[in-house]
Parts: sequence; structure tokens; C-alpha cells
Amino acid sequence: MKFIKNTTLLLLLLFPARMLAQQQYPFQNYKLDFNTRVNDLVSRLTLEEKVSQMLNSSPAIARLGIPAYDWWNEVLHGVARTPFKVTVYPQAIAMAATFDKKSLFQMADYSALEGRAVHNKAVEMGRGGERYMGLTYWTPNINIFRDPRWGRGQETYGEDPFLTAAMGASFVKGLQGDDPKYLKAAACAKHYAVHSGPEPARHVFDAKVSNYDLWDTYLPAFKKLIVDTKVEGVMCAYNAFESQPCCGSDLLMVDILRKQWNFKGYVTSDCWGIDDFFKNHKTHADAEDASADAVIHGTDVECGTDAYKSLVKAVKDGKLSEKQIDVSVKRLFMTRFKLGMFDPAELVTYARTPSAELESEAHQQHALKMARESIVLLKNADQTLPLKKNIQKIVVLGPNADNEISILGNYNGIPSALTTVFKGIKAKLPNAEVVYEKAINFTNDTLLVYADLAKRCAIDGKAGFKAEYFDNRELAGAPVVRHEADLLHNWQEGEPVIGTIKARDFSARYTTNYQAGEQTSITFEVEGDDGYRLKINGKEVLNAWSRNRWGSQQYKLITDPGKSYELVLEYWQGDGKANVRLSAGRYEKTDIVALQDKVKDADAIVYVGGISPQLEGEEMKVNYPGFNGGDRTSIMLPQAQTELMKGLQATGKKVIFVMMTGSAIAIPWEAKHIPAIINAWYGGQAAGAAVADVLFGDYNPAGRLPVTFYGSDQDLPDFSDYSMTNRTYRYFSGKPLYGFGYGLSYTRFKYDQLSLPASVKRGTSLRVRITVSNTGAVAGEEVVQLYLSHPGSKTKSPIKALKGFERIALRAGERRVLTFTLSKEDMSTINANGGMQQLSGKIMLSIGGSQPDELNVTSGNIVKKQISVI
Repeated sequence: MKFIKNTTLLLLLLFPARMLAQQQYPFQNYKLDFNTRVNDLVSRLTLEEKVSQMLNSSPAIARLGIPAYDWWNEVLHGVARTPFKVTVYPQAIAMAATFDKKSLFQMADYSALEGRAVHNKAVEMGRGGERYMGLTYWTPNINIFRDPRWGRGQETYGEDPFLTAAMGASFVKGLQGDDPKYLKAAACAKHYAVHSGPEPARHVFDAKVSNYDLWDTYLPAFKKLIVDTKVEGVMCAYNAFESQPCCGSDLLMVDILRKQWNFKGYVTSDCWGIDDFFKNHKTHADAEDASADAVIHGTDVECGTDAYKSLVKAVKDGKLSEKQIDVSVKRLFMTRFKLGMFDPAELVTYARTPSAELESEAHQQHALKMARESIVLLKNADQTLPLKKNIQKIVVLGPNADNEISILGNYNGIPSALTTVFKGIKAKLPNAEVVYEKAINFTNDTLLVYADLAKRCAIDGKAGFKAEYFDNRELAGAPVVRHEADLLHNWQEGEPVIGTIKARDFSARYTTNYQAGEQTSITFEVEGDDGYRLKINGKEVLNAWSRNRWGSQQYKLITDPGKSYELVLEYWQGDGKANVRLSAGRYEKTDIVALQDKVKDADAIVYVGGISPQLEGEEMKVNYPGFNGGDRTSIMLPQAQTELMKGLQATGKKVIFVMMTGSAIAIPWEAKHIPAIINAWYGGQAAGAAVADVLFGDYNPAGRLPVTFYGSDQDLPDFSDYSMTNRTYRYFSGKPLYGFGYGLSYTRFKYDQLSLPASVKRGTSLRVRITVSNTGAVAGEEVVQLYLSHPGSKTKSPIKALKGFERIALRAGERRVLTFTLSKEDMSTINANGGMQQLSGKIMLSIGGSQPDELNVTSGNIVKKQISVI
């Protein structure tokens, strides 16, 4: 540890602020109200100190006993990016597919407990001020998944404003807790407000929408979380809105957020978003102008860069006042006070959360529960599923069959154990022959068959690699050196690498000598974030040093038999997870005929394909066919996968298609020819166990699609067009392959005895009762969905809109009466000016297990009734 001259700073690193200089100042008196304490604290800060607290990485203020704090943390589907092992739940889009508000509430509650445990451990270790150790989580993502090509749509709750608002509210309530004084954790609604790709253009894009679309589609979920659920934070988006950057938008930030909705919490920019003002949007001259304008518009924290440091000069230059700085700083400290960060631990229940909460048994069981609930049965011809457990041989193949990256999704933590589909099936059938083959890549049928690289690499007389680690990004200074058997590393940010070097802002050099033997060629594959370069015999053959999120690249080396080649791989890591890998092998084209012969005696074939977070996600350097920059250029299942399934189907064996994805995939051939299809999303740590439970009937699936599965690319408007015309089930005029709300079961349900009045007065609520019965032979769950439409209305409105849902469990033969109460807002529409109005005339109401015109064969019937609004 470096010698620290400042004794007070050393004490701050070792002890919480509440243990220093207690009761010296009113802000330290926990008997006073938060407003009094916050005002007192901020009054004691210099301008420079105030500005320092407006960066996501806020330094300690030693003279006042204020510890360092980093606002940046994530909890999308479990605590993310922490160096500690945590529970990983299904990706957000998968949790939306559960249509289970109670399960999502419970998941958020458990995640907040684990977040508290992480924070408490970090404080004990003197790391409480580090990134991903805090209690301000920049989740949930409640953007509307308007276009299936958007790579970050997997982080959302789907395409419907009502579902998104309901699920988002449950998440916020679970995460923030119900203590009357303290927050368990602070949620943050993002990305405010008109934001959903394309990813490559997000720093320059100017979203333009009508008032109708703004208030009908893009704002309802934000309004719900801000006005009703009291979310603590909001993150403004990268892109511009109506020619102003979102973080500097008059309409979004001032008129709507602060004035109409009276939001009192804090606002953070998206990371590096303030730089976009002057570097990309070109709406501001420099960092000083951009920072001043963002603060004037109510953006309290700047994430990622240090543009806000220019605020000191901006105040002195008269571009804003110090009182305007005070407003932001007070909001920020209010959140920290509400989290109990300045009070004795004995007064803050959550501050005593033990490490035993991390990956507790209850949390792991809930991860399995939500993975099961998220699975959507899309097709089950001739009752192909469930499979019998007494089968002798089953073949599990495909690029996602044993892919741990896919089940973890993005913005994820790392669990101690996880289950892929192959492992789940193998555990389910201990006495059967379970054969695994990758068989194919996501987008092509030519595999790199990996060799054991470590056996051919040696240095200093030992097999493996010489590893040099530097405590900076530039490979500068004296490294820490060790010998490593192979080169395959994954670190969470902040996790120890070696000695005092942690997985953030570090670099490494790996050196070895590769012995060609009798080989005449070898293909080296490098994977890494953020930057890397590969040298062979001193010549640079791969260079991704200056680019982020490169993923993997390959170089084919023509070798002389018996010759030795020096390999040097250099790597640096900034923010986020650290990942570096060097592997090698030879390419082999998939031999479908040979594969058919290998599986011909199988009792069943489970093909696990789809796509992966390796292909879709946030601003990625991916350009495989059908993918670009994290987004998709086509929603079609890659043709290579369809061709393989045609070959498998030709064997005459039962073929089950298990699809993993974070977005809608068009599968027209599979929908027609494959007898059983399930969508398993990115199911979290228990994904494989959940899939196995569904395949073999230990769990009856009831997940529903939170997005429309279109039939082809021709169904989609231009990606960059933010108009909702012909988008999502609410406005799509065509016929989808599988509609929003669709999902099958192993049992059947019946709806009857719909009870509601023939008319309702404008401005009043409506109560609806329905009886749901399980008429099948096995127990099951049903997602009851209520939709409204306004037939014959001359005022623009959705074709149909979800206004109520409930997931229920019924034993065979059991029936239950459900009650829905529709508010006057539920029965209203948006006018051209963005205002809400309740129409007179006819309203069509439908209740069933799917949309009113997309009958689920297992839901039996949909009950409809037209009523009058008078």
C-alpha cells in the first residue's frame, strides 16, 4: 500500500464517515430531518467541492468527514459487475415474459439485499467509494422496445407501455424497499425518454416524434415510475430530442420532468453523454457551455468524463450561478442521506445486511423460478412435448447448447454456478446418453475447432505464458510478473488481478513461443475488451488497441513445420468487465451428412440456437452477417441455422428448437416444420435447469411474449423512424408470426361469466370480473390479459391496448374469479396535442390468454364485450 501522508484521508478509507467527527456539524446529527442536514452540509462546501460531487466518481471531502462515492452501479437482473459472486436472474426481457409483477418485485428485493451486502463488504474492505460498490443503481431500463433490431432491447420490459410501466413499478418498489425513512437501494429510470437505437448512431441521432406518440408510447412508463412509484433517479439519454440533447431538453427535462411531474430526485447523464453536446450533436461550443446548460436543465451528475469540472469556470464566467449548482448538489446528498450513508448503522436496518445474503438459497431458487416462468412455448404440434424421461439417447446441439455467455445476458454479475441447456438435460437424465455437439456457429457453418494451445506454447523452459501486469493502461513502468498455464481470463471490474492491480485501468503483456510441429497453418483467435494487439515474431498482425468492445478477431499463420514463433499479446482494460483470451485451431465445415448419421439412433434432438449477447447489445464492434454495432440488420434467424435444422428434421427424429434471444426472431420455416419450439431468452444462472424442466414436463410453461415476433424484415419500417405507425402490436396492421402476449401451455383454460355493466359514465372507473378455469388434465399457470379498443372512433388510438394482466396458477379442474378495475385513464386516449381525453361511444373489452384476435389454442376462448361510455 502506498504511503498516505494525509491522516484524515487515511481514516476515511478505513472508517465510515459516521465514525469521524461525530456531532461536529448539524448535518451529522441524525435526529434532524434530511432537508436541514442536506442544507447544512452543502452550505459548508466550497464551489470546487460542490462541483467535485457532481461527477459519478465523487472524491472524499476529508475536512468534513464525507467519504468518496461512485454513483455508477447496475442491477438489471441481479447485481452487476461486482467482484463478488452474486445471483443472476433472467435478462430483463425474459422477466417481462413472466408477466409476473410479484416475481419481479421479489427479484428486485433480493437483488437490493445482495447489493447492500456487496456495499457493506466493500466498506469493510475500505473500497466503499469504488465503482459498482455503491447503492445507486442505474436500473430499470424502461425504454419502449419499438423495433426488434435494437440490440439493447433485451434490457427492457418489451414493446408495450402498460406492461413496461407495471413491471418497472414492481421493480422499483422491490429495490427501494418500504422503510418509511431509508431507501434499501436507489433505482433510476432510464434512458429518458425517446431512446431505442440504432446503437451506432446513438451519440448523434435526433429523435423526432409527434406529441401523440410521445405521450401515448414513450412517456407513460416514465410517468408511472416518477409520479406514482417515486423512483429516486432518472438517467437522460445520449441522443437529441427535437434538436436538443436529451440531457439539455427544455421540454423533457424542465417542462415535463421537473414542472409537470414535480420530480425531486437526482438526474444523471448517460456515460460520456455531456461530451456528446459539443463533440457529436454540435449544439454547444465546448465542455463549459455543455456542462452549464446540462445543469441548468437539471442534470445533476455527469457520468464517464470530467466535463463537469469546467463548471467552476462556468460559474465564474457567469454562465450559471452557484445557487444553481447548489440545487444539484442538494439533490445528490439527499439521495445519499436517504440511503443512510451518514447515519449510524444501528439506525439503518439495511446497513446491517450480512454477506450471507449473497447467493442465498432463497435467491437461487427464485432465479430458477423466474427462468421457468419466462419460457414461452411457441409451438407444440402433436404434443411433442413434454418428452419422456425414460429415453435412452438424446442429442443436444447448437451454438447456445453449452454457451454460458448467452444465458448470462448483458449487464450481468457472475454466479458461483450456472447451468447451460446441455448441463440441465444431462442432470435431468442421469441414466441416458446425452450427446453434445456445437455443430454450427450462429451465422455460419464453418467452425474453428480449437487445439490445445498451451501444449504447444512454452517460455523459459515451462509450458504456458509469461504474464506481465501493469497498474495503468499504457504498459508503463515496472510490471508484476507471473507464469500462467494458459491465456483465458474474465474479471469483473475491480476484481483483483494480481497484487494490488485490479481489473480496471490496467494493462498486460503475454509472451510465449509457439511450436508449429508438423502443422502447416494455424488460426489464432484473440478476444478482448477494451483494446489488444497481437505480434508474431515482432510483426503486428492484429491491432484493436484504440477501439472499445472489439470482441474477437482472427489471424491465420502459415507455418513451417518444426519452426518456433514468438507470440506477444498486449491488452489494456478501462471500465467494465475485463476479458482477454488467446486460442487457436483449424477451420472445419459442418458435415451435415455425418451429423445425420451420428444422431440417427437418438430418441430426440434438441437444437439450441438463436442469437446471443455476443451479437446483440450496447454499441458493440460486431459486423457478422445480419448484425451491426450491437443491433441487427435482419430479424431473420441466420440461414445457416435453418439449413442445419432442415438436415436434422430430415432424419425423421423429433426435433425440438430451443431459441435463445433478447429480441424477436423471424422463424417462418421453423414455425411451419419444426414440431416443438420454445423461447428461452437469456435465462440467467438457472436457464438450463429451467429448460430441462419444461422439456420433460416437470414445469408447465406459461410465459408470454412481451414483443411481437414478426414474420420477416418486410414487416418493419425504417429503423431510425421513431413514429409508431405500423409498429408493435398496438399499431401493426399485418399478421405477426407470434403476437405480443402469445404463449402455449401443456393444459387448457376456459374463460366465462364475464361481468361488467353495459355502460359507464365518463370520468369514472370500471370494474370487470371474469371466471378462469383449468379444463385440462394437469396443473398449470395462465396469464390472463385484458385489452381495450375504441372501434369506430375518429380519434387516433391503438388498434388494441393491454390494460390489465394477472398470472395465476390453477390445478386441473380448478377455477378462479378475477377482478380488474380500469381507471378513467385506462379508458382514455391521447389527443394530437399530447393531452389525455376520455371518449364517448363504444369501447371493446376482451379477456383471455392472448390478444383478442390471436387465439391461443391452449387458452380455449377469449371473451369479448362492447360497452358504452356515456
